[in-house]
Amino acid sequence: MSKITIPFGPQHPALKEPENFMLVLEGEQITSAGINLGYNHRGMEKAAEGRTYIQNLYLIERVCGICSHSHTTTYITNVEELAKAEVPQRALAIRTLFAELERVHSHLLWLGVAGYEMGFETLFMYTWRDREQVLDCLELLSGNRVHYSINTLGGVRRDITAEQKAEVLKRIKYLEERTQYYIKLATQEPTVLARTANVGKLPYDVAIERGAVGPTARASGVARDVRKDDPYLLYAQLDFNLITHNTNDVFGRLVVRALELVESYKIINQVLNNLPEGPVAVKVPMKVAPGECVNHYEAPRGEDIHYLKSNGTDKPERLKVRAPTLANLQSVAYMLEGGWLADVPLVIAAIDPCMSCTDRAAVWNPKKGKTEVYSWEEMRKLGIEQYKRRGVDFSRL
Repeated sequence: MSKITIPFGPQHPALKEPENFMLVLEGEQITSAGINLGYNHRGMEKAAEGRTYIQNLYLIERVCGICSHSHTTTYITNVEELAKAEVPQRALAIRTLFAELERVHSHLLWLGVAGYEMGFETLFMYTWRDREQVLDCLELLSGNRVHYSINTLGGVRRDITAEQKAEVLKRIKYLEERTQYYIKLATQEPTVLARTANVGKLPYDVAIERGAVGPTARASGVARDVRKDDPYLLYAQLDFNLITHNTNDVFGRLVVRALELVESYKIINQVLNNLPEGPVAVKVPMKVAPGECVNHYEAPRGEDIHYLKSNGTDKPERLKVRAPTLANLQSVAYMLEGGWLADVPLVIAAIDPCMSCTDRAAVWNPKKGKTEVYSWEEMRKLGIEQYKRRGVDFSRL
């Protein structure tokens, strides 16, 4: 049988963000797969160099909508370490609360997407209906449903009242009951089992070799979670389990996320029922002494890493973000090989990809033998020239 090569993306109804997967097929079976990044570069890291530390909080939130708190917490922890700020315990507790509410939001959203990709639209509608409960909690506590903007230099913007605490606990209790249904569905529903079992296989040793993180790694038996391995915020004081599975497939990734919801509810209850007393923020100087710092954080998709370099001004000299999707994409190429074309959307969706927070761009000049950095005006000129070659003139805008 002859082999054919087909592109999957960058524009495809199953991919909501532009990314390209080149698939080599023998009939309907995939013999090899390659990934091409770089269709969605937004210049976040460069933009951060021109903004103050406090302004960057609102920029970094937009690295990813679903993981907005993950990115800002990792970033702000770097700033506070460089500024030698002692963040109050109550503020750390509120950050921990938002971290787990965000994890619940992300995992419920993913369960719905997975249901949609496998043709189980009832699961999609159920989970997204229940997801409104956690979005309402986030709105109640922060004023926003997606970009919460709860973090600020030295702590958090808002405290939690007794009424808000009671309302969140009530909604979490409802979600605990609903999640038991999803766990039963994930492990017993024939449609789910038929579409996920033995699909997108990623053995333990390959997950280690390719640096998989988050639920993708834990579904292959890799017991790795930053909350346990290098506790931050209040995680060292909390009682929760590290969830792993050993089926090494999409089914395992579904089970891990469903069971992690239960652990997140446990953490939320512990935090709300044991909120430390005291202030929610301390003053931090706008200018930060020269230095370097790196921190990591267990985002819903896996380990998120931020590097920050300060130079004594009120703006960072360098910010580098390594989002979890970038760590998991190497594993996707392996998962696709040997599988079937019809399973491609589900296998890609199983890592819960976010291409917008993954893509980075660097320009290598072979004549000069170095990487070049462009100014905003130079980037604009390059864009105008590129479109002129296609017959579109943006120079008048």
